[in-house]
Amino acid sequence: MTTLRDKQALALPALRRYTGSTTTTLLCVVVVGYVGLGIASSGSFFEGSSLRTFLQYLATPVLIGLAQMVALCVGQLNLAVGALGGFTACLMGVLMADQGVPAGLAVLTGVLTATLIGLLTGVFIVATRINGFIVTLGTMTILVGAQYRLSGTRTIDGYSTTLRDFGHAAPLNIPLVFVTALAAATLLAAFMYRTIAGRRLLAAGGNPLAARLSGISTDRQIVLAHTLSGLLVGLAALIATASLPGVNRSVGGDWLLPSFAAPIIGGVALTGGSVAVLGTVLAAFVMRLIDTARAQFSLDPSWVNFLIGLVVLGTVVGGRIHQTHLEKKGRAPGRTPPAPPESDTPPAAVPPSTGGAR
Repeated sequence: MTTLRDKQALALPALRRYTGSTTTTLLCVVVVGYVGLGIASSGSFFEGSSLRTFLQYLATPVLIGLAQMVALCVGQLNLAVGALGGFTACLMGVLMADQGVPAGLAVLTGVLTATLIGLLTGVFIVATRINGFIVTLGTMTILVGAQYRLSGTRTIDGYSTTLRDFGHAAPLNIPLVFVTALAAATLLAAFMYRTIAGRRLLAAGGNPLAARLSGISTDRQIVLAHTLSGLLVGLAALIATASLPGVNRSVGGDWLLPSFAAPIIGGVALTGGSVAVLGTVLAAFVMRLIDTARAQFSLDPSWVNFLIGLVVLGTVVGGRIHQTHLEKKGRAPGRTPPAPPESDTPPAAVPPSTGGAR
């Protein structure tokens, strides 16, 4: 019979792990930062219009962070997140404004194009065995040129009012674009944590050799990761197109750093094998708070980028130190299982099976 003391002994370690987790830390930072900005703004930050604007422009950082997270979970880097998002947004705008394509068809075309580009990127990495860093760097350069070809120096703003209404709709001051981003995060979490395909992605990123020995194709997982990343970038482009007054060649130009910062601060390892959907969402929330504080206190944007970059670097270094500590701890005396005793006597021969009783 389990006593109360035994239950407490089991609950305390779990409570320590929870309170010391990255997610809990980020949640505390979000609460403190939000309340602090509200007090600094004399309460105006708590008003409905301010909340609506804050959440409206939080949706895109959430999605691009998740897109980078999916690539990181298999040990890949996707440098083309911003370029792919900008190209897709301009493609949607051109289809609607210049070609007269209906909004639904233009959006579908844009999202499918982004997904297809992600798929082709993964296939190219697997087929050529070239490092994903180099491949996505080349993809980024190509897409930046394609984006400029679509938009030139103009701003495309003559597209569907229905899409604009979706971008600014906010029942109960909760923007639909933010609800869309949260829905995508929920579906991604269910896929990663609850499905066989998601667990295979994590297995391929955590230990590729063991995954191959278990019959998991690491090549397929790389292709799947980049495909999912392209799909999430396509959704981010949709939200950006709906929320912004117009799209031009600058869209996506500042997405690369936030796309890495959100998952890394959220607790995702650069070596692969892990995801942190809630942590990535909360980290995007923190970066949005920093950007809001910059605007409110008229801070130099370069200092904000410096701060975010410093936090990312500190997170990576801290994670590496922690991993090294764990490795040293695992090699400490008394933790290595003893080797079997050596013997000069050869093992006895095992008679062959005769197919009898088992």
